[in-house]
Amino acid sequence: MLSILQFIVDTAATLLGALLLLRFWMQATRVRPPQQIGQFTFTLTDWLVLPLRRLVPGMGGYDWASLIGAFVVVLLASSLLLVAGADAEMVLRHALFRFLSWILYGFMALLIIDAIFSWVNPNAPLAPFVHALNTPILRPIRRVVPPIGGVDLSVLVALVLIQIIQFVLRQVFYG
Repeated sequence: MLSILQFIVDTAATLLGALLLLRFWMQATRVRPPQQIGQFTFTLTDWLVLPLRRLVPGMGGYDWASLIGAFVVVLLASSLLLVAGADAEMVLRHALFRFLSWILYGFMALLIIDAIFSWVNPNAPLAPFVHALNTPILRPIRRVVPPIGGVDLSVLVALVLIQIIQFVLRQVFYG
């Protein structure tokens, strides 16, 4: 029964955390979302972000309340491990690992969506939005890895690098 509850909590937390991280990344990259995506994201996250902004105002052009909100969500979801007998340090370590994993998986999802748009329909209404979100990730890679035969391999390189970071994080957190 606990595993079913954990699954439901993890699913809800992951979806909410993804929206909070998307909100943070849209503001950090100064990308204006299409109206439907912006309205959806802000409607589902305002209840947490707006009160947090009173405690943690935006500084340096970043929406810290969204980022901290995502960590609070993962911490609350991970606290279910306390019921399973984990100690507070293990819960905090697990929450931090999951938070960083959410960020990395979010970048991977954006990169894959961008690649699919470029292959299937580069003129799709969401394509410029997703491309703009990926530009800060891909720009440094494109400086090092130029297109080969007209094929841009920067997305593939970014995905490999993110996988390596994920592997290193797993080793650091779980040995």
